[in-house]
Parts: sequence; C-alpha cells; structure tokens
Amino acid sequence: MSKGASVVAGPHRQGDDGSRLLASRDVGDLLEAATHHAGGELLRWQMDHIDAHPGHSTTATYAARVRWPYGERDELLGVSARIGPRTATDNRADIFADGDREVAVWLYPKDPDLPGLMRAAYPERMAELVNEYNLVGRPVSASQISLAMIGYRPRRRAVLRMDVANPAETFYVKVQRQKQFEEVLLRHNLLLEAGVPAPVVAAATPEHLLVLKELDGRSLARAIFDPTDPCTAEQLIEILDQMPASAAQLERRPPWTDAVAHYATMVEAAMPSQKSRLDWMVHQIEQGLVGIEPGNEPTHGDFHEGQVFVKDGRVSGILDIDTVGPGRRADDLACMIAHLSTVQRMNAEQAGRVHHLIRTWVPVFDTRVDPVELRLRAAAVIISLATGPYRGQEPSWEGETIAILDSAEALVRQVS
Repeated sequence: MSKGASVVAGPHRQGDDGSRLLASRDVGDLLEAATHHAGGELLRWQMDHIDAHPGHSTTATYAARVRWPYGERDELLGVSARIGPRTATDNRADIFADGDREVAVWLYPKDPDLPGLMRAAYPERMAELVNEYNLVGRPVSASQISLAMIGYRPRRRAVLRMDVANPAETFYVKVQRQKQFEEVLLRHNLLLEAGVPAPVVAAATPEHLLVLKELDGRSLARAIFDPTDPCTAEQLIEILDQMPASAAQLERRPPWTDAVAHYATMVEAAMPSQKSRLDWMVHQIEQGLVGIEPGNEPTHGDFHEGQVFVKDGRVSGILDIDTVGPGRRADDLACMIAHLSTVQRMNAEQAGRVHHLIRTWVPVFDTRVDPVELRLRAAAVIISLATGPYRGQEPSWEGETIAILDSAEALVRQVS
C-alpha cells in the first residue's frame, strides 16, 4: 500500500465503508506501511477501538509497539475509511492508497479533527496554558502537571483530567471540533447564568479546548454503589427542571430513540445472530412512539449517572451539557434508566444496590412522564449502548452485547 491521492472509494468499492478492512488482520499491512512512512518499524499491534457507521465510514485505533531511531515506544495509530470523497480534515492525516481504496492514517495525538489534542496531550504545553490563562493564580511548570485520558472518540472528542500540584487542583479538558466547541461553550454560559450547577469554564482556547473546573462532590457513577441512596429521584428531576426555558430555543438534537434503527443496524453488523430480535424491538419501539410530539422542554440530552455529581445525599452538579436543547423529559429519564440497567462487571452487592435504585427511582419517574413512553425510550437508548462493547473491543464483547440486549428486550416486553 503506497502513499497516494486517488479517490477514496472507486467504482467497485461504492458500498464498502471500510469496516471489513479495519476490523481484519489485513489492516496490519496498512499499519506497517504508515509506521514505515513515519520513520519507524511496527513490532506488534492490536485493535483498540472501532467506530463503524454502516454504509458511511469507519474509524479505528490500534495500540502498537513501534521501534523508532531513538528507541521503542507504545503508540496509538488511527485509521479512517469512508464511502465517497475524502473530507477536508482527512487531508490533515497521511493518505494511503491501494488501487481504488484510500484511507487516512494518523499517529496520536495528531487527530485530524481535534487539533487541540496536540496541546492537551503534553504536560509542557498544558503548563503553558495554565500560566497563560492564570488558572491557579501562580506560575506552574510541566513537572507539576499530570494528565490522564478519561475518554477518546477518534475524530470526535476527547476528555482529559489535568491535576496541578502544590497545592492540588483538578481541571477537566474537553478537546472538541470547532462547531462543537462553540456550541458547548454557549450552553455552559447559558446554564451557569441561570444558576444551574454546571462546571465553571476556566479557559476556552483557539485550538478548541474547553478547560473546566472540577465540580463539587463525587460522580453518581461511583455513588450508586454506596450503602445509602446517593440522591432521590425527585432531585434528579429537579436538576433537569432547573434548566432555563431559553435552552429550549437552542438547536434541536434528535433523541436517541430517533436513531434506534441505525444503532440496531450497527449491532447487527457485529452480531448477525441478534438481527431478528433487534428487528422486533425496533418495530415495537417505533410503533409505540408513533404520534408523540418532539417536545419543547429544556433537556440535557445524555442524562446518566456519569453526568451527575452528588454530595451529602443531594445532587451537586451536572456534567457534559453538550446536548442541552429542546426535547421531552422522558428522553432524559429514559437515558438514566438505560445506563443504570446496563452497568457492566458488577459484583453481587453492587448489582443489588443498582437494582434497588432502579426499583426506587422508576416509579417516581413514572409520575413525571408517561410510563410506556419511558420504557420504550429507555429500550432505545439501551440498543444504542449495545454498540459499546464491540466498539471498545472489550474482551467479552459478544456476551456483554447480549446481556445489554436482554435488558432492552425486558423493557419492551413490559409494555408490549
């Protein structure tokens, strides 16, 4: 495979979104060629993450060991393939051609859609940012900066935790695409002005980095395992209802339910054996929600235990407000149910605590929204979550996927 500049998908590749190549061992030749082009020797590799959008594009990352002239290092290689011509940001990566196939390849952190990652990945550059924006009121050096990746969706977004030492202060750095960056900054300012306990924006940079102060309290994702309830269902509803009416004037983002057929297709592509029950669930969900208006309540858009902070038995803050906009309260509450219903790798005691919260909170949610709508929307969110184990290349992704689909089916059958 040689470096070139032909069309991404030629005549007999029009239906090939790259998923077969990027998920196979054949991609090794491409990774070897890309590493050689960069001046290194690929020693070994394994898939780290894959985002497949059937009929459109596929992006994957690969954990690799590379020998460079200065020594060996662990690296992360990213590869994108798509149907149709390459995008402008594809051209920020190296383009490798093999006949009528082109793929974009990059070496982390040179993500073609996240230019800010080149700064956020290095303590030296983040120390410069801390000093430039006077984030801690004193000069700091790179040795005082500790960075940890919280999440990375190649070509979409990344979140890093930044700890500054002496004395200790913590920030979260969101690395975003330009349009997303502008929209999220607007939402943060809107909620903060209304008194909603969203993270305070400490810095917003030209490279589309959003630096946020740490919220008070601790994540509900950890607190759900506490021996006492971390908060009440009423408090969860209350924090959502505190969002200003002006949030309903923002751009509408389709709820997870609208894309249930798309996510089902993604799951089917990875696990064809689940096609029949996925088709049945999609039909039941879509038919059960026919005629329901989109709604104009201010909504979070991705409300789950990882987005909520709690302290002393109350909600103390709300995270990741990227999707705030008009919608239905049932979408937010269904998202919470879906995530709680699909927590993975719990021991028996933890599972008991989570099931207790579901049994306690769902009846309260039922008094705020229609119970049938709530369950169908929760099932739709669960189907979207079923793409996660394969995408993240979990060791037991097939079993985890089936367990997640079992949770969705149980909710659908409650109202069908």
